[in-house]
Amino acid sequence: MAEHRTVPALFPPPGYAHAVLVEAGERLAFLAGGVPLDADGKLVGPGDYEAQTRQVLANLETALASVGSGLEKVVASTVYVVADRPEPLSEVWELVKASALSAGPHSSTLLGVTTLGYTGQLVEITLTAVVPDQPTVEG
Repeated sequence: MAEHRTVPALFPPPGYAHAVLVEAGERLAFLAGGVPLDADGKLVGPGDYEAQTRQVLANLETALASVGSGLEKVVASTVYVVADRPEPLSEVWELVKASALSAGPHSSTLLGVTTLGYTGQLVEITLTAVVPDQPTVEG
């Protein structure tokens, strides 16, 4: 089971944990950056932080489900936002906080960057999640 900790000696984090401890033996999924592309590889929401964030979260949820996990099992995330001022970062962060990704506190970093991999891409999120043990089916 993942244990989320906030450290009393540090400034209280806004909606995430300072550290997450994972017992040896748990399976972890390390996801590549979720990007705002649809299943056909088309950029969703050109110029629209909200639309791109929603697509990234939906894509990450799909990727996690494929390995038997979910956004609520995330222990660490990094959120990249193309921005040179704080407002777009805040907009994206509010959407992340409102998503299932914030079901439990996890360690997270929010970064403003100058560019991302796809033309017109404004948001990318990487995740590490616990993959719960799957019940065995006896037959």
